[in-house]
Amino acid sequence: MQKCNLAVDIGASSGRVIAGYLENNRLILDEIHRFENKMEEKNGHLCWDIDGLFQEIKHGIQKSTEKYQPETIGIDTWAVDFVLLDQQKNRLTDAVAYRDHRTERVMEEVFQKIDQKEIYAETGIQFQPFNTIYQFVALQKEQPELVQKAEYFLMIPDYLHYLLTGKITNEYTNATTTQLLHAKTIQWKHDFLEKLNIPFHIFQEPVNPMQSIGKLTDELQNELGVNLDVVLPGTHDTASAVMAVPAQDTIYISSGTWSLMGVEHVQPISTAKAFEYNFTNEGGANKNIRFLKNIMGLWIIQEVKREWENEYDFPDFVDLAYQEQNFSSTVNVNDNRFLSPKSMKHEIQAYCQETNQQVPESAGEFAKCIFDSLVASYFQTAKEIEELSGKHYPSIHIIGGGSKNNYMNEKLAAVSGKEIYTGPSEATAIGNLLAQMIASGQIESLEQSKQIINQSFDIQKFS
Repeated sequence: MQKCNLAVDIGASSGRVIAGYLENNRLILDEIHRFENKMEEKNGHLCWDIDGLFQEIKHGIQKSTEKYQPETIGIDTWAVDFVLLDQQKNRLTDAVAYRDHRTERVMEEVFQKIDQKEIYAETGIQFQPFNTIYQFVALQKEQPELVQKAEYFLMIPDYLHYLLTGKITNEYTNATTTQLLHAKTIQWKHDFLEKLNIPFHIFQEPVNPMQSIGKLTDELQNELGVNLDVVLPGTHDTASAVMAVPAQDTIYISSGTWSLMGVEHVQPISTAKAFEYNFTNEGGANKNIRFLKNIMGLWIIQEVKREWENEYDFPDFVDLAYQEQNFSSTVNVNDNRFLSPKSMKHEIQAYCQETNQQVPESAGEFAKCIFDSLVASYFQTAKEIEELSGKHYPSIHIIGGGSKNNYMNEKLAAVSGKEIYTGPSEATAIGNLLAQMIASGQIESLEQSKQIINQSFDIQKFS
């Protein structure tokens, strides 16, 4: 039976368990199990069904054993969200989702205790209202008794890895997104925690990816009939995705629900100008810095698709956008009004009305408005990256599901004058698998992993 590694990649709308193995120096992928992930109302908040997700992971492992001999497994998810455990390692809190409204106006309260520029200078993390630091303060205001009982802080993939192994870890790439970790020393900011009355004994020393944290618990080995080594990938999905960029020295866009656009850098760039442009310095899977900006991404078209009751699929929206040559309205995709509106369509229409632009009505007009707006944001962000890094980048490499949108790929090539490369679309799962393969000695280095990606997947070019 073929040996394999298992990547568990969970995004905001779905999760997958993907088997991967090397054959003739090519990486072969096989999606074993796909499952839904969504936010649901619970105790007055938008939450993730964390226990349901774990059941789906176990189901994926069991399905994989019907076809393969899995040897390792690693989990990546989105960033910033967390749970707290008590002394007995039982979960105290729901897995509240970052789109929940509990953090409204919390940033301002935090800035009264810690200067905003100091937070940026020390952590290098861009300001988003849902960052872990603000979520924690919101939780403390609402349920201080739970915070007092807490003994362990775990981000979502940390918690899922704990359920697999019984081991408590805070993985580095995801820990950086909390806005509570010093960008250079990689230590938790005890002075920030103290000022915000957050207990610092609940945080673990950050652990680097590409290493094993242990085997499945005895209980899971008996239940699943398999003994896997649990290996940390970049547990922040963008860290895993960036590992799958086929080239070095390029601007990348990890395009999905969010668009994460940036470059890999040796040191954080936390200058006054980077603060002004709201760039972030997140940890990379190979201990480098992912200097990037979070852009609202395909969430906007996902919501429009949902409001059209899935009458159109994503390729339909791309085709319709091509047909609307005379429609030119755009929106600022990074405006917080598009973060979690009751109606995305109404919010886009209101923005266009307020800015004296033509108001979109048809599906094609909405699609073109959204895609053109994203391209405009990408173009502006590329200019900012070059200004802040002091370096010219001749190409942009788009990975993830959004790399299949040829309307946007062609438009970005035309607007930016850069070479646009696209693929692989399964970048996050690929990066997750590569981390496991490096940890287990199947791949010798990151350089070799880049060669394997180029040999394994179709990379397209738009000039």
